[in-house]
Amino acid sequence: MSHSSPVFHKIDTQKASLNWIKTFLGADEGSSNIDDSAILGLCAANNPKSDMLTFVQSPKGLELSTLSICAAVICQEKLAAQMPDGPLVIVVENPQLSFAALARELYPDSLGNRRAETGISQFSIVDPSATIEDDVTICAGAVIRAGVAIGAGSFIGANATIGENCQIGRNSSIGSSATIQYALIGDDVSIHPGVRIGQDGFGFVASKTGLEKMPQLGRVIIQDNVEIGANTTIDRGALSDTVIGEGTKIDNLVQIGHNVVIGRSCAIAAFAGISGSAKIGDGCLIGGRVGISDHITLGNGVQLAATSSVMNDIPDGEKWAGTPAQPFKAFFREQATLRRLAKPNKA
Repeated sequence: MSHSSPVFHKIDTQKASLNWIKTFLGADEGSSNIDDSAILGLCAANNPKSDMLTFVQSPKGLELSTLSICAAVICQEKLAAQMPDGPLVIVVENPQLSFAALARELYPDSLGNRRAETGISQFSIVDPSATIEDDVTICAGAVIRAGVAIGAGSFIGANATIGENCQIGRNSSIGSSATIQYALIGDDVSIHPGVRIGQDGFGFVASKTGLEKMPQLGRVIIQDNVEIGANTTIDRGALSDTVIGEGTKIDNLVQIGHNVVIGRSCAIAAFAGISGSAKIGDGCLIGGRVGISDHITLGNGVQLAATSSVMNDIPDGEKWAGTPAQPFKAFFREQATLRRLAKPNKA
């Protein structure tokens, strides 16, 4: 067995030259003194590597002199004079955003679940009634049931199951061992391995003999450009639909209950739990291990600190924290009071 480090993502060498990079980032003024040498890859600023490119969003905690071995550094104009001799300094407005865009261009195979495999594997099971557009990859062990429609350029990973009459848009990616049922999925959606979409929600009615199941009859609607992390679960609606808005990003191990409606461009961190029929506005940021009670409404742009427990509706733009959750100022004032009360009395 070789002891050399495996390379999981190869750089696009046609786009690795310093000239191309500076032009791509819109910072090509003054490029006449730049040669056409290429970077070898990307690295973190706290772990600089020879002939690679990095970015500095803030100098806090960094020894900037160590960046001298890098081929190039992306930073804001106010930091350019602090950079050491050696690397090409590329000045942009938002270094992290520019670095992310460049990384997507240089490492296109790092996006989604796509791999070298193409076409429909002979070891997959595809119902004859399924509609499969051009350039779709279906890996070994995948099961595509009756009435499914899959758009051009999409990828279905090994052992994934797509239930009857589900629709998957174009250029979407379904990870290995994911299960999807009762769902309509848009374009450019990335679903990571082990995700469960469209299973029954937790709906029961109390009776004299115990809990009676409420049939779940709704769907899951996932709009364009959504990303769903590994082992996340999204329940189908009971009578209405569960909806995930365009551009929303969901971390690993998130639970989303039936009839939940999530707006556009939200970010939801790992271990969050959103109970049934909650409504989340556009642009909300939900921290790790947040719990949101059923039928709660969050306005647009709401931010919830990690481990918050939300039991009340929250208006647009507010920041809340704590258990039970409350506005930031009230939470931190309460914490400061408790700390003062907890201090031992001086004799």
